[in-house]
Amino acid sequence: MARKTYTSDDIDVTFDLKICVHSAKCLRGLPQVFDTSARPWAQPWQASADEVAAVIHTCPSGALQYHRKDGAPDEPIPDQNTISIRSDGPYYFRGDLRLHVGDQVLEMTRLALCRCGSSQNKPFCDNSHRTSGFTDAGDSPDNSQRKGDAPTGGPLEIIPEENGPLILDGNFEIISADKQAVFRGKRAFLCRCGHSESKPFCDHTHARIGFVAEGEAPD
Repeated sequence: MARKTYTSDDIDVTFDLKICVHSAKCLRGLPQVFDTSARPWAQPWQASADEVAAVIHTCPSGALQYHRKDGAPDEPIPDQNTISIRSDGPYYFRGDLRLHVGDQVLEMTRLALCRCGSSQNKPFCDNSHRTSGFTDAGDSPDNSQRKGDAPTGGPLEIIPEENGPLILDGNFEIISADKQAVFRGKRAFLCRCGHSESKPFCDHTHARIGFVAEGEAPD
């Protein structure tokens, strides 16, 4: 992935446009630093490093990241792995994440991954759900799949199966669009073709409809 760096004395900010989902949390949270009408659009010297870091933590896709140069720690690894389902939108992952893309493993704390099946940058979300007609409220599925008080921390491997689901291997919790914890466990298969009747879980519809996810490798 190609990252551009914006630097100040106390903090370096990096940005990867290709995985940005344009949530605008940075623009609203710290407009004196993040302003798409300015050049450069990111000016971390316009605020304290603490303020910049705090806003970057709200970036759901991981497109924005930072490195502290003032002796303060970089972004901590969350002690819980969560997958939040967005109504008519992507999966938002947070945690100690290991995303397998091509022959690389990307270590991230925040990710927005496609669940509509239409992204041109799979496995990442590129906002194709907004124009593809994808609809899914993402509300609580059958809570019989909930696994009680299982642990939710530690490394989480995220493996996009070729032309198939996202395989999750590690402790995690799935949170529905209506903010309900609906599943805790160590392994699951999440739909990413957009057509499962058991969303967010895979029901093998991808095989029937001929779902194809080509070229899943970072540039």
